[in-house]
Order: sequence, then structure tokens, then C-alpha cells
Amino acid sequence: MALNNTYDARLLAQETTVGAGLQLLVLALLGTAIGMGPAGWLTGLAFALATWAVLTRALRRSRPRSFGPANRVTLGRAILVGGVTALVADSFESSPPVSLLVGLTAVALILDGVDGKVARRTGTSTALGARFDMEVDAFLILVLSVYVSMSLGPWVLLIGTMRYAFVAAARVLPWLNAALPHSMARKTVAALQGIVLLVAGAGIMPLEGNAAAVLLALASLIWSFGRDITWLYRHRHPVGEREQAQERAQETERVLEQERVLEQEQQVRDGVRELVEA
Repeated sequence: MALNNTYDARLLAQETTVGAGLQLLVLALLGTAIGMGPAGWLTGLAFALATWAVLTRALRRSRPRSFGPANRVTLGRAILVGGVTALVADSFESSPPVSLLVGLTAVALILDGVDGKVARRTGTSTALGARFDMEVDAFLILVLSVYVSMSLGPWVLLIGTMRYAFVAAARVLPWLNAALPHSMARKTVAALQGIVLLVAGAGIMPLEGNAAAVLLALASLIWSFGRDITWLYRHRHPVGEREQAQERAQETERVLEQERVLEQEQQVRDGVRELVEA
């Protein structure tokens, strides 16, 4: 029996399964429309499988009451990102229709502002939903940076890999995992990355203009990460100091407990002596 009687594993499994099925449908439509090659198919299928597996595991761990409308919007974005991923992988073999790539990416970016609003209006904001949204955003930026790097150079990959480098560093430096204060600047910089990479990938500007725009986006991202890391460093609580403080508190509590026991024993002895003397 589930510990939470409102948790319905089968209903949540249906949501993720439907999402995986829609992802396969999108891949089939893309394959039919452009004759997608093996690289695109394999990458798209790998993305669909990984999304289904990771999301299913996360739902089992968090045990939400329902999947929620906001997560459905994010899942829809993930399906579009899967399509973009397949197209970018296929571009290593043949150039995909730019209009199709731009169209899928644009819709995914537009929906980025929708899932959060839906969560707030329906009162279904969850840590899982926020993390799901963030991971979809990060992977889309990574895929777009791969696509744009083919025309501007490998330095563009810094945009897509910076967030993953931060996560990797946090495994070594736990203070990087602390919660950051709300920042509109951080959100603006993050949104700017997708827009700039989309414009650069669309090829509507000269190569030099694309390079300048992407370089500006990269500079803003470095500034944003640098500011956040500086704040986290200044407000860090080293693990050693925290453990020492906990040990001191526990030792103090043990001493106080011993004093209370000794005081009670003394009171008992005094009481017995008074009875004897009486």
C-alpha cells in the first residue's frame, strides 16, 4: 500500500507513457517530412527514452498527487526539444529545413513562460515541476549551442555546457547547492541565450552579426554565473564548521542533561535524609 493514499502511480505512469508516445509521433512526422537519417532517429529515440526514464523515476521519488497542468506544458516543451535534438543530430549528415528547426525551437521558447504561469494560477507549483522546467531549458540551450557552433566555432558550446559544469562543480563544492535569491537579471540572461541562439541558427543576420550577438550572450552568461557563484561563496557555510557547531551543541546538551540528573539525585537524597531525621 502506498504511504500517501492520494498517490496514484498508474495515473502518473499513463502521463509519462503518453508523453513518450507523442515524442515518437513527432519523430515519425519529422522522419516522413524530411527523410531523417539514422543519426536523427537514434538521437531522438534516445532522448525519448531518457526523458521517460528520468521523469518516471523523479515522479516515484516525489510522489505527487497528480501530474498537474503545468508539468503537461513542460512535457509538451520536452517533446518539441526532442524534435529539435533529432533535427540537430541529423544536420551532421544533411542540412535540415531551417524553417522547421526554427519553428519548433520558437514554440518551445514561447512555452517556457507558460508553464510557470499555469503552475502559479492553478496552485500546482512543485520542486519537481521547477526542476523539470529547468532541465528542459538547459538541454534546449545545449542543443542549440551545438547547432550554432557548426557555423561559428566550438566556443559557442560554452553557452550550452556552462550550466552542466556548474552542476558538476557543485558535487565537489557543496556550498554551490545553496538556494539563490530571486533575480530578474538571472532570468533575463537565461532567456536571452535561447533567443540569441535561435536567431543565429536561423541565419537571418550576417555571420559577423551572429558572432557578435552570440559573444554578447556568452559574456552576459559568464557575468550571471560569476555573480551567483560570488554570492554563494560569500554566504557559504563550510561543512566542517557546521559539523563542529552541531557537535558542540550536542556536547552542551549532554552536559546539561547530566547536571539535571545529578540535581534530581541530590533532591532525592535530601528528601530521604529529611524523612529519616523526622
